[in-house]
Amino acid sequence: MAEFTMELNDEQKEVRDWLHGFAADVIRPAAAEWDEREETPWPVIQEAAKVGIYSLDFYAQQYFDPTGLGIPMAMEELFWGDAGIALSIVGTGLAAVGVLANGTEEQIGTWIPQMYGDASDVKVAAFCSSEPDAGSDVASMRTRAVYDEAKDEWVINGTKTWATNGGIANVHVVVAVVDPELGSKGHASFIIPPNTPGLSQGQKFKKHGIRASHTAEVVLDNVRVPGSCLLGGKEKLDERLARAKASRGERVKNAAMATFEASRPAVGAMAVGTARAAYEVALDYAMTREQFGRPIIDNQGVAFQLADMRTSIDAARLLVWRASWMAVNGKPFTAAEGSMSKLFASETAKKVTAQAVQILGGNGYTREYPVERMHRDAAIYTIFEGTSEIQRLVIARTVSGMSIR
Repeated sequence: MAEFTMELNDEQKEVRDWLHGFAADVIRPAAAEWDEREETPWPVIQEAAKVGIYSLDFYAQQYFDPTGLGIPMAMEELFWGDAGIALSIVGTGLAAVGVLANGTEEQIGTWIPQMYGDASDVKVAAFCSSEPDAGSDVASMRTRAVYDEAKDEWVINGTKTWATNGGIANVHVVVAVVDPELGSKGHASFIIPPNTPGLSQGQKFKKHGIRASHTAEVVLDNVRVPGSCLLGGKEKLDERLARAKASRGERVKNAAMATFEASRPAVGAMAVGTARAAYEVALDYAMTREQFGRPIIDNQGVAFQLADMRTSIDAARLLVWRASWMAVNGKPFTAAEGSMSKLFASETAKKVTAQAVQILGGNGYTREYPVERMHRDAAIYTIFEGTSEIQRLVIARTVSGMSIR
């Protein structure tokens, strides 16, 4: 087990600086264009693939970093560049985590490489959990998977929504109901291979922020997949369902929740990156912008805001690092530390980007300065992969042991 440390080692610093250079030289110059176009930035993803950032090997190295700091460090730097483009680069990771959290070694080795493709032919993947009537309330999920024993196939029907890369993905990971009587305990995850008949893209959403990231509905109409596409395998599923039926009060891990538990600190790191970017713009502006014959940072009203912004960012990063270290070293989240990190970092990003707009004044409200875009992008962090309200619910239930609703 790695000791907890607040200092990156030399190798991690080298990776951080490399990512920061890519974010500064490739992502940032393209940010405004792809935000306006509201399209997937394939050329930028391809550049990331060429240098090795968009690849299974890179994310595996960061994911298995024994300190737990590889992924949050990478997320912070990329999202410091631009949230929309960065999400297009890392969005495949959520589907990959879904396979890592629930799949067998054979499934991991078979499907995750197909999610990325290669530098000459990049691919993306999508994790599909939310539905039009089932967002935070995962127990209301309606997408149904029925086992056809004669053909050893699963037949899946339903509609997913808010899917990053939904419809354009090479591989989709879909959470579906296999036993409606068990509520959220009766869910399972499935791989939908490339070009599977019956899967189509529904509505593509035009969003407030992270516009360079593709978000759409995914429609599943009698989609048939081989039995081998059930993540974890049928024997493991049958055992889990039997336990759930035998003891309705027993805590049985939900397929979607297993993915979100593993990814929440990473989302917190994304929020830290966006907040840090906005803070740096605001600090530079405050030190160079003059009013009444002096830099505006000379005014306590501005200086104290910047002090609070920096303090909140550093506190958020520490919560993210703690949760990431705990997760990789098998430490249980006895106080919902993963949700804590995501909650605090998300709220910090919203507040800090709003303060940055305020410090820049009228300039901050225009698209000539990036804080306007950062403020729009930051709004998503308190919504996706578990709203701030859901994080507070998870934390409250964990620390109290009560079934708070």
